[in-house]
Parts: sequence; C-alpha cells; structure tokens
Amino acid sequence: MGNKFTLMEVKDRKTRKEFLMLPVRLYRKDRNYIRPLDRDVERVFDPRQNKLFRQGVCTRWILRDEKGRTIGRVAAFIDRKTAAKNDQPTGGMGFFECIHDQEAATVLFEQCREWLMSQGMEAMDGPINFGERYEWWGLLVDGFSEPNYCAPYNFGYYRDLFENYGFQLYFKQFTFHRMVKTDLKEVVKNKSDKVLQNPDYSFRALEKSKMQLAIEDFRQVYNKSWGKHSGVAQMSPAQAKSLFSKLKPVLDPDLLWFAYYKNEPVAFFFMLPELNQIFKFMKGKLHLFNKLRFLYYKKAKVCRKLLGVLFGVVPEHQGKGVEAALVVAFTRMAFKPAFPYDEIEMNWIGDFNLRMIHVVEQIGGKISKTHHTYRYLFDRSVPFKRAPVIG
Repeated sequence: MGNKFTLMEVKDRKTRKEFLMLPVRLYRKDRNYIRPLDRDVERVFDPRQNKLFRQGVCTRWILRDEKGRTIGRVAAFIDRKTAAKNDQPTGGMGFFECIHDQEAATVLFEQCREWLMSQGMEAMDGPINFGERYEWWGLLVDGFSEPNYCAPYNFGYYRDLFENYGFQLYFKQFTFHRMVKTDLKEVVKNKSDKVLQNPDYSFRALEKSKMQLAIEDFRQVYNKSWGKHSGVAQMSPAQAKSLFSKLKPVLDPDLLWFAYYKNEPVAFFFMLPELNQIFKFMKGKLHLFNKLRFLYYKKAKVCRKLLGVLFGVVPEHQGKGVEAALVVAFTRMAFKPAFPYDEIEMNWIGDFNLRMIHVVEQIGGKISKTHHTYRYLFDRSVPFKRAPVIG
C-alpha cells in the first residue's frame, strides 16, 4: 500500500466511531439516505448481542488516506455453521463503504480476502451480514429510494467497485411493492378458496396471550422452509426468543399471520411497520429524548408503510394454495377502515426462489428495488456457479 493508504483494525472507541461516522459524511448530500441506528450496527459486532460469535469470528477495519482522513470501511466474518454448506468453505464481507476510488476499494477487498484465507476459507460472499439474511444483505443496484429498516443502501458506483475487483453475481435480490388495499387477482382468490374452505386449515394473527407458543411455531416453520437453504442456519429456540424480544417494542400482532394444518404450524407471513419512516428523524441515536419522540411518532401513526420481513411455507404444503390463502386472510383484515397502513414492501426475495417470486407477483407485487449478493472465489481457476434455483 505504500504511504497512500493505512488500514486500521476497529478495536477501540475512536475507531468504532469512525466506522459509524464514515457513511454519515459520505451520504450527507444524498436525500434518500437514512442513517441507521448506531446501536443496530454495533450489535452485529458485539459478542454479547450477536450469538453467531459462539461458532464464528468477525473483525473490521477502517481505511485512511495519506492525510489521515477515513475514506473506507469493511468487515469480514465467518459463520462456521453455514461456511461448510457451500462447495468451497465460504466466509463473508460486508458493511462496506468507500469513496469513488477503485484502488481504495481493492485494498479493503484484499484485506477481507487475506483474513478469510488465513481462517481456512476459499471464497467470500458480499456484501452480507454477520447475522440473519433479512438485515444488511446485498448491494443496491436499482431502486435508489429511501431504504427500509436495516436494509442496505449505497451509491450506484459501488457495483463497479465490486465487479471490477472480480466479484461475480451469486444471486439477485428483489424487493416487491404493492398498495395494501389493492384487490387481489381472481386467480389468487380462486386458488385460496379451496384451502380456506378446508376445515383442516386455519389462519390467524398473533395472539399476545400465546406469545411463547407463537415463537416456537415461527421457529418450526422457519427451520423447515428456510433452514435447509444454502448459507442459512437453523434457528435455535434461544435465537427465536431473542428475535421476538428485540422486536417487542414495534411488533404489531395484526402483522404476524400463521397458517395451521390440523393445528400444526405450516406457514407464516411476518410483517413490521417500516420503522425507517420514524428513525429517519433520529440521526442514528436512540437516547431517552429520541425514545420519547419515537413513541410520539408511533402514536401519531406517521408510519404508513409495512415491511414484509419473512414469508415461509413448509415444503409439504407449498404449491397447494396456502400462500394465497394466508394473504387473503390478512387482506380481509387489512381492508378494514381502521387499518393504518397504505403500502407494503416485501423484504427481498432471491431470484433463485421462483415459487415465492410467482406468489408475490400473483398478489400484485412489482419490483421496486434490486440488490446483488456477490461471491468471490479465491482460486480463480475454479468454475463459478450461481446460487441453485429452488421451487
């Protein structure tokens, strides 16, 4: 690197602050940028809060120029439970930010590659999260509007930085949008009728009095529908409980719907109020005053948008109309005048998940954002493979 760039591992309060503040400076003139909450970023790197440290490792760096200015940042990590699920042991990199300079970006990418190789990895995916796929996953390449809560947002030139280095497209991620009170297509209604009329199936929203049962129902469906996918780990009871505990302040019971077959959970549709419509006023902080502001904005119902976080159907009940019936059950409630939300964006669906793309398109969803997840094979002679198609 000579004297042009200096890499510093994030280890103390000063470097942690620089890691958080770099994007604030980079995006200061971007009207669509919404600063994430500092605590949401920092919990990814806190072993006390991120349970993946139990079987994984993580580190991060900032990059400075010859004048001592921070011009880039990146993190690298390994989740050992999912690393071995690939043809090559695969680590991850993410939380990438950089000025428009390919040489600077390459320094960051090379640091991740070298560190991951030293840990026995043979490939890296990025930009991804050291955690669940529904947060901080992918590079935005189309649809540069306000980001959803914990969703990646970046400059358009980042795509060139990644692809010029040699990252190859592993899969595309589509975010779909629809207005809530839009009539469903007849084909969806017809498909759902058989299921809704079958007495073995039942559909209901979350009941707060049965929260512990609902958490376990959610975990069972999640593991059966997602846990066997490449790069996705099974969710433990502790992880499920932690997830719901974290979401408790914003969880709306009307937005988590379950489908049951003979009283066994077979599907869920998990939504949240799109919190960035409130958090954009917080400037990254959630101190006491901002917590009071949050409660005020929440009560004032300034949040008119929903985020569809997860949609899961166990394999045995896929393709039977359960997905459509679950959506119909939800919309019957959502069409009531008192329902406070106008629109919904569904958290990303991979281009490998043809069945779910078909379901969302059938219910009127249209692509509003596209992200890319890339993969970089360290041995450049190894043939590259896209993510396998499912459904």
